[in-house]
Amino acid sequence: MSHIPFNNSYLDLGERFYTKTTPTPISNPQWISFNSSLAAELGLNQLNKDSKTLAIFAGNQVPKNTTPIAMAYAGHQFAGFNPQLGDGRAILLGEIIAPNQNRYDIQLKGAGQTAFSRNGDGRSALGPVLREYLISEAMAKLGIPTTRALAAITSDDQVIRQQISPSGVLTRIASSYVRIGTFQYFAAKQDLQAIKNLADYLIQRHFAPIKEAKDPYLSLFSQIVDRQARLIAQWMQIGFIHGVMNTDNVSIVGETLDYGPCAFMDDYQHYQVYSSIDQQGRYAYCNQPNIGQWNLVRLAEALLPLFNKNIKPVENILNGYADSYQTYWLQGMCHKLGLFKSDLQDQDLIEQLFALMEKEKADFTLTFYYLSQLNNQIEPQDQPFNELFKHSAEIQQWLIQWRQRLNKEQLKPIERQQQMQQINPLYIPRNHQIEAVIRAAEDHQNYQPFDELNTVLKQPYTKQKDKEKYALPPKATEIVHQTFCGT
Repeated sequence: MSHIPFNNSYLDLGERFYTKTTPTPISNPQWISFNSSLAAELGLNQLNKDSKTLAIFAGNQVPKNTTPIAMAYAGHQFAGFNPQLGDGRAILLGEIIAPNQNRYDIQLKGAGQTAFSRNGDGRSALGPVLREYLISEAMAKLGIPTTRALAAITSDDQVIRQQISPSGVLTRIASSYVRIGTFQYFAAKQDLQAIKNLADYLIQRHFAPIKEAKDPYLSLFSQIVDRQARLIAQWMQIGFIHGVMNTDNVSIVGETLDYGPCAFMDDYQHYQVYSSIDQQGRYAYCNQPNIGQWNLVRLAEALLPLFNKNIKPVENILNGYADSYQTYWLQGMCHKLGLFKSDLQDQDLIEQLFALMEKEKADFTLTFYYLSQLNNQIEPQDQPFNELFKHSAEIQQWLIQWRQRLNKEQLKPIERQQQMQQINPLYIPRNHQIEAVIRAAEDHQNYQPFDELNTVLKQPYTKQKDKEKYALPPKATEIVHQTFCGT
């Protein structure tokens, strides 16, 4: 059997934090993808796309040197609190120490029932496996903190969701699967010792420098708040909509977690919603920053026993979230526009562009990509950008203002372009492309579209020969209006 050097520190917290759970084997497991480059980063060079590794990541064989578990947590789901959720279709296979000395958790998603499945089958339909693999890996290439996909496997087993579908198992990697909901689980039980033990564990594993702080728990909370502000700003800068920002889907370490009904925007809409279960638009694109703060307030409530009832500094940290988010968002958006020297008019310039994008239904990704191709003077290269706003004369006035603003920059035009082209992608995992991949796989057992899209997304900033279709927005008949959770 392929050797994975497991070293499972989470087990030391005790069984109130999890239930020991053996994956349920699947029928006739077959490879869809094995992420060999990620395996190398993790120091798992000994793993190959062979039958032994396949058996482990299918959940059909459990290495003797690990104890699989389903983690306990609670969570607010669309503002309603559920005191017990937990891993209902995910099993933590184990934990490894990578060459960079960081710990990473290896989890099987869709590996069978657990104590938290709540009458569910614990399986995953094939579509969500493919969606999460492609989008999480694309996010990593875009430089956004995220869980990663190590392997995707299918089987002869089927599941019943909106319809009968093939099943799959995703092997995903995270720095940690501890969520805001993990603290809420113990707060609901008034288990103060568990809250303290979990906080101490996180400080030791992920935030070691703050161990010597005057108030380590307050510093921990401050770090978590800052990471959330930065992460959500990055989502907004790329047009990503998580779709289900429940507190059980919010990673304590600031990684994008749980790719359910998520999507990237095509044409810019401030109130865009894709999730089929978000009927009221709670998690719309524009609401994500405020929901981030709402979730952090829930974390503060769970952590209150650690703060010795000293509420004022906690309130200060929470109140500072908006400023932190705004700083991260404005800096990132300025860079997308090629503005690297701060100016008081920059935010207004950015907001004007978004207003025009919404008015003209301009494609989010292509707007910034084509902008990154423009010179400081009006030239024929303007045409692709102008085509996105062909019904608006106002965009020409905006371009004049933008070019005037560029004159204040110290970078040479070619250097400014290079900087912009390193942060404004041409290729994102567009919804209609993901849907085409899923339909080919589920309906025809054809994984070539998956492989092609996965390859393109590995180089999001580089124009690739004969890959023009992957940069195009959907045709009217291809538009995906809703995405589904897959549970």
